[in-house]
Amino acid sequence: MIRLFRVFIPASVVALLISEIILVLACYTLALFILGIDPAFYLFDENNYWKVFVLTTLIILGLYFQDLYANVRISSTILLTQQVCLAVGCALLIAAFIGYVESELLLGRWLMMLGSLGVIVVLPLWRIFFWKYVIAGFRSERVLVLGNSSILGEVVSYLLRRPEFGYSFLGYLSEDLPGDFPVPCLGAISEVRLVCEQYRPTRIVVGMAERRNRLPVQELLEIRFSGVIIEDVADTYEVAMRRVCSRKIQPSQLIFSSDLGPRRHAITLQNFYSLVIGALGLVLFSPIMLATAIVVRLTSAGPVLYRQRRVGLNGRIFTVYKFRSMYVDAEAQTGAVWASKDDPRITPVGRWLRKLRLDEMPQFWNVVSGDMAMVGPRPERPEFVEFLAQQIPYYRQRLAVKPGITGWAQINHKYGDTDLDAMIKLEYDLYYIKHLAPALDFYIIFHTIKVMLLSRGAQ
Repeated sequence: MIRLFRVFIPASVVALLISEIILVLACYTLALFILGIDPAFYLFDENNYWKVFVLTTLIILGLYFQDLYANVRISSTILLTQQVCLAVGCALLIAAFIGYVESELLLGRWLMMLGSLGVIVVLPLWRIFFWKYVIAGFRSERVLVLGNSSILGEVVSYLLRRPEFGYSFLGYLSEDLPGDFPVPCLGAISEVRLVCEQYRPTRIVVGMAERRNRLPVQELLEIRFSGVIIEDVADTYEVAMRRVCSRKIQPSQLIFSSDLGPRRHAITLQNFYSLVIGALGLVLFSPIMLATAIVVRLTSAGPVLYRQRRVGLNGRIFTVYKFRSMYVDAEAQTGAVWASKDDPRITPVGRWLRKLRLDEMPQFWNVVSGDMAMVGPRPERPEFVEFLAQQIPYYRQRLAVKPGITGWAQINHKYGDTDLDAMIKLEYDLYYIKHLAPALDFYIIFHTIKVMLLSRGAQ
């Protein structure tokens, strides 16, 4: 596992990304050879190398926007080929538009055609080869599981579906009687030393439902000093799911943890760049905001802006601003309720505004005024906060940072209208608070662009 932007990313995914960048560059370089052009002269003496880099970046971004680095499993070779063709086609369209504006910025026609054809042929073949043969080489972690709790079963099942994480499960040691579990039972907890001598694990994940007077502490201590990594299932859960396991949190862990944020210097930096980005957003998107305001005003009766009370930092109430996407007095009969799929309260134009996230652009003003940050937990209404705080432990801890226009929960989980959705989003919010840093914020902002373009998470 490699930690980038405060997020654990499988080494195999990083290797796939780097290899595909090299392959795309190689396709266009090989195209120069086929066309009888000296690559060194064309790329460096004539300063065309950056054009190839730009086109390569556009192709890789096209793959990224189709989640081909979020999930490397190949479900269909036809679908994979279509996705690569779409990525290459969009890159060529953007390159053609750039060339229309300034012809000197465009690569040669035959070079683009021949190199792009090579990419369309080579990348799917490389992906298939990588999935079948290369990814197995990254499964270096031989994992033994202690216990058969429901949380442990959930983590193991997830990692079995994601071999790119590099975990190869040997089996589990049962607490009592062997039960239904995703991997085979290798014995009882008391046999941990014997099983380790036989199977030689490199990592042990402990996820017992009850540890008191049942955990073989002395044996695990000796195994740990022999070089085997031993970790709690909560840590494995956090690495795999990229969220904190709320079911495993104890108050003492939060009180005495040295890793839990937010850290003062990170908050200070966040306040600074949020102010800068918010001010730039107000200026750069003012034409779009003006057009949106006109459309809202002309398509439904009522004010252009929608004002609503939300809960901010440390529980302070503030007014959030949005472009109105619902009919006036939409909650007059129902009171405060979550938005739902095909919500009748939302206007036809408002549905598109929500899909494209245009309704949230006035929140740049909330950022500039200091009520919100660019990145943070979603600001909830006071009615929902009171209800969820009674239902879900540690829910108020998400108020330790400013709410954000976008956030870790917003890009990783759909808009939810149930207690379970609220709990899952809380786990993402606690992960964000724990790891809050500028690198993670900019990773979230970058990923938000994909979420907006694909109209995900809106409702």
